[in-house]
Amino acid sequence: MSNSAASISPDSPAARVSAPPAAPAHCIVRQDDGVYADLNAAGAALVAAVDAIFLKNQYFAGLDYPVLVKALFGHGPDLPRHPRGESLVRLADDILPFSPARRLLYRAAKIADGQAEYYFEPVFMRDEEGEEQATSLDLDEFVADMWMKGIRFGIDLEAVRGAISSNAAGRIVVARRMPPKPGEDARVVEVTGDLHRSDAPRQLANGKLDLLSFQNRFPQVQRGKRLLQKLPRVAGESGFDLSGIVLPPELPEDLDFNGWCGPGTIIDRLAEGEFLVALQDGFVNVERGSNRVSVGDKIISHDGVSVRTTGNLDLSGDFEEFGEVQENRVVEGESITVHADVYGHIASRGGTVLLNRNLMGGSAKNADGPVVVQGVASGAVIQRARGNVQLQRAENCIISGAKVTVVEAINCDIMADEVDVGQAEGCAIAARRVSIERALPRGHSEMRVFVLRPDCSRIDKAIGMIRERVGQFGQLVEGRRAAIASLTAQPEVANYVKLAGRVRKGELVLTPEQQPAFKKMAAAVAPALKQMALLNQEVKDIEAEQNAGMEVLGRLETQRAAHDGAVSVGILAVAGDITVRALNVEPDTSGSESKPYDLPARTIKARLREASGAELLFAGSSGSFSWSTSDVVAS
Repeated sequence: MSNSAASISPDSPAARVSAPPAAPAHCIVRQDDGVYADLNAAGAALVAAVDAIFLKNQYFAGLDYPVLVKALFGHGPDLPRHPRGESLVRLADDILPFSPARRLLYRAAKIADGQAEYYFEPVFMRDEEGEEQATSLDLDEFVADMWMKGIRFGIDLEAVRGAISSNAAGRIVVARRMPPKPGEDARVVEVTGDLHRSDAPRQLANGKLDLLSFQNRFPQVQRGKRLLQKLPRVAGESGFDLSGIVLPPELPEDLDFNGWCGPGTIIDRLAEGEFLVALQDGFVNVERGSNRVSVGDKIISHDGVSVRTTGNLDLSGDFEEFGEVQENRVVEGESITVHADVYGHIASRGGTVLLNRNLMGGSAKNADGPVVVQGVASGAVIQRARGNVQLQRAENCIISGAKVTVVEAINCDIMADEVDVGQAEGCAIAARRVSIERALPRGHSEMRVFVLRPDCSRIDKAIGMIRERVGQFGQLVEGRRAAIASLTAQPEVANYVKLAGRVRKGELVLTPEQQPAFKKMAAAVAPALKQMALLNQEVKDIEAEQNAGMEVLGRLETQRAAHDGAVSVGILAVAGDITVRALNVEPDTSGSESKPYDLPARTIKARLREASGAELLFAGSSGSFSWSTSDVVAS
């Protein structure tokens, strides 16, 4: 054995060379300064080339493992560019043989749960004389050995390098698979702050704060306002198994943006994205469960009206509430609908007040439209100045309106123009026209009915005075006309009027000699002509006043005729002690919209209690009763 051979260390690189390395595959290029990979080659071809090198018992010396992983699998930092701009990337310093003796130093790895564990311990290798010499593992050889054992991706270089340098025994994780990175599902985001409510106390005009009302509970938007934007789904990133097999991520979920589009909105698809846009000015409503967004004149709420949710409400549009209106809370608006129980106060400026459940201890008022309660009204005030009130069951309520219809009324005070009750128990009812199917007292509460009989004495007196005055106007006109006729009959006045008429029409042209005589004639009759002009003006003034009086007289006579025959009461069944009285009321002669029943609730209750001394029409405990201004039928 030569001296040079005897001086070679068993773990030196020269000791591992047993034969010249074979030529690399076509996409692995060896140059003077190292080994390069051709990036123009397909990924599978590059993997096959690397695989072929390792199968020939070779390995990459001075391997840049992160570059190898990036070139083969596309994972990792960007690859460095070749100095000459070629599509080559440097992988290693060289390709060297992997001797069988060195390969025996490497154990099998334990693969479980997506990671590989390797047991490191001191290793020995026999020299040429057969003696065991301590040696160490090599990181580049370790990569090659793991490749051949199916671990191609995810080797922890720092962990392996540390275990080799420590030369201590122990099991460590040397490689981990990379799970796929999930993407993001498509989602919808708000693109305007106008959708957010403001629960701050509302500021009044005088600068004070209304602690019972919120500043902006129901947001409004303008036409063309972008409300929501759909953010498209974002694909995830692929992971890799230890073998280098790609682990694709799950496909993120998409969403149907059209499902968010309700009445009053539209989907606008632009280069910058998909937006939900308002088609009109109005209030924003979001349907629960479906997330459909709509913009309309009606406000829809599901939270109820309370100190915690909304406070008192003063709204400019229609309102629909699915939650309860709690005690002492006030809702003002137009066309108010509540689907749950109402304990507070409903005040509408118009439209319809519709309560689909119960009205308990609160109130429901409408300035210009009907009030309908589908459930039970108890201890409540229901008033409608110029419309109908429809109730199913009312207990201990004060009710007024143009027409009141109640299926069952118990201990209620009712005043209206027309009342229609199915069964009335212990009530005080007053109207011009009363219709009751069954009437009876209730405990200690009497059953009292009052017919609002118009007292037309003032109208009749006014009609007589105006008729007399109109007659006087006629006599005055006749007197003025007689005086005018007397003046016209005077010869000099008649001659002048006739001559002046012909001159004025051009039928007669006066000569210069005749003009002085004509002027003398005009001067003579001037006082009479002046008196005739005054009388004619007086006739016109008297006739104008007479016509005005006739108009007032016609209006009063029409009102008087409307009150005649409009008063009646009919009770089909009397089932206990009841009284029916005629209560004289002052008819409206001013043309205003004020009505006898258009009064505060306390005033109505007090007036019905004070009317017990009115003219008695009926008192009985059985049979039926019918009465009108023309006749009375009792049985």
